[in-house]
Amino acid sequence: MIMLNWRLKTKNINTLTTKKMKIENSQIDTMSANVTSDRATVKELPTQIEIQNYIVKYLAELLEVKPNRIDVTLPFDRYGLDSSAVLELAGELQTWLGQELDPTLFYNYPTVQALSQQLIEELQ
Repeated sequence: MIMLNWRLKTKNINTLTTKKMKIENSQIDTMSANVTSDRATVKELPTQIEIQNYIVKYLAELLEVKPNRIDVTLPFDRYGLDSSAVLELAGELQTWLGQELDPTLFYNYPTVQALSQQLIEELQ
């Protein structure tokens, strides 16, 4: 009976140790993935053209027009964007760029061209 209890205790300890090792390894893998992800973000900054194209594509989908119909030198308000549409675009850009943006950027840099140029300067 004592031997059986000892084996059960040993088995339980081994199981717990194995589970703990799996959890620790999982945490290490997660930390490694985060470091790799952070490095990838730093290395792969978008260019001004890529930012501009992202905004143009977003506007084209929102307005249901072809991207070549979006003039990057026209102010956002010429496209009929209200404040909620601008905030939504800001949120999409934040997600894509992985960086928090001040929504007033759209008012201070009111064209696709000006905004993309400012964003690239802030990212560098």
